[in-house]
Amino acid sequence: MRTPWTRGGEPVTSAEVAVELTADVGEGPSWDALTQTLLFVDISRGFIYRFDPTTDQLTRTAFGQEVGAAIPTDTGGMVVAARRGIYLSETDGSAPQMLVPIDADDDSIRLNDAKCDPAGRLWVGSMAFDFTPGAASLYRIDVATATAARALTGLTIANGMGWSPDAATMYFIDSGPGTVRAFDYDIDTGNISGERLVVGTPDSGFPDGMTMDDEGALWVAYYGAGEVRRFDPSGHRTDTVSLPVTQVTSCCFGGADLDTLFVTSAAYELGPADLADQPLAGSTFACSPGVRGAATTAFMVGDTGFEPVTPRV
Repeated sequence: MRTPWTRGGEPVTSAEVAVELTADVGEGPSWDALTQTLLFVDISRGFIYRFDPTTDQLTRTAFGQEVGAAIPTDTGGMVVAARRGIYLSETDGSAPQMLVPIDADDDSIRLNDAKCDPAGRLWVGSMAFDFTPGAASLYRIDVATATAARALTGLTIANGMGWSPDAATMYFIDSGPGTVRAFDYDIDTGNISGERLVVGTPDSGFPDGMTMDDEGALWVAYYGAGEVRRFDPSGHRTDTVSLPVTQVTSCCFGGADLDTLFVTSAAYELGPADLADQPLAGSTFACSPGVRGAATTAFMVGDTGFEPVTPRV
């Protein structure tokens, strides 16, 4: 049994604070198996955080531009989806290198969520700063050729992604319409097909980031609802994680056994009265929901064909 109490017959877990912050837009959590640390970002402030849950040590790196996500590499560094493209940040103290620019000359667009598929292929979404419907895209970054191909266009906020345990299905969130969709996935090519609706527009909040567990279920953060909701592959809601903040942004599994769910949140545009009601807004939370999660796939630096280009900061 996952939880000691239920709501409407549905198991509910409460999360506790792991990292107390007032992040403006805390986002993009990913678990670095090599260092056993959690990476997450504050998008609008351009901060990248690394948290060690064993020692409670927290480090912060200022990236110098908006950062949508930071994904661990197989060398202990990070691949970063920033405002103007994909960067590689190594551990040797050198300046980040731009691997591939994406919409680098369009000041109305920034990159948003990013994730590697089970083969290590990088995917990243975009969005307009003013949330213009139809302005966003979902890109597939080919590791071998260093190219960015638009896999989906006409989106509003390209957000959470995940893959089934057999890698035959890709799940994707466009936060504009508030839906979770699935695609048949070719792990050899990264091609998607057979689009279908899995979870429709919710009554409260809207879907933001997501992760998967080892049972093939989806864990979706609902911004504005203060919850992470678990759905089986058919879209049936089975579990809920309740947070003491409303603006829940994303989640990932971590810890030595991948049985801790980490959840990020935002204090974006909350006024004094709102912050008085939810003083932990912007913090990162953790809970043990009773399942193991899918591991974060690291970006394989040694397999890249990237030639760094001069970044525009």
